[in-house]
Amino acid sequence: MKLNVVALGLGGILALGATAASAALDDAQAQNLMKTGGCSACHSVDKKLIGPAYKDVAEKHKGEADAVAKLEKSVRAGSKDVYGKIPMPPTPAAKLSDADLHALLEWVMTK
Repeated sequence: MKLNVVALGLGGILALGATAASAALDDAQAQNLMKTGGCSACHSVDKKLIGPAYKDVAEKHKGEADAVAKLEKSVRAGSKDVYGKIPMPPTPAAKLSDADLHALLEWVMTK
């Protein structure tokens, strides 16, 4: 059977791409993104390092419908005095894409 790309159309191709891009991260993928973005220098999943543990971030924002969006802003702009006196430096999109950041923060919220 031959796939007719013309019949599939741009909408179908975009839908296939969106499905692949929105797949939830597994732990190994999340760890890789944490290294790429520099997050793992200050954060871990279950214990406080320089910054809070991801499980503590998830607990603090549990039940907030806009938690991921709020966290995305904090990561991009940086923050201070949220989890203590040590500020979190901003993480630019050049270091961690918007899509990767979003996926990583969705993963964090499952911890």
